[in-house]
Amino acid sequence: MKLKVTQVRSGIHHPKDQKSTIRRLGLHRINDSVVKEDRPEIRGMIAKVGHLVRVEEVADGEAKAAGGRGRKKP
Repeated sequence: MKLKVTQVRSGIHHPKDQKSTIRRLGLHRINDSVVKEDRPEIRGMIAKVGHLVRVEEVADGEAKAAGGRGRKKP
């Protein structure tokens, strides 16, 4: 099982440790999404910034289509 993590709120005006947790998850701006393995350390990071992100469980086959920012490649 994998987790799709999407940033839904800004890290501005939040403590520095929460901002760095958002970055360590691989998120850079609102509506960015990343797909991560469902591991205890990732769950802990998500718990710390749960008010800034939305989490969805995705099957392993769907994970490739779910990741990325949705920008076109040149």
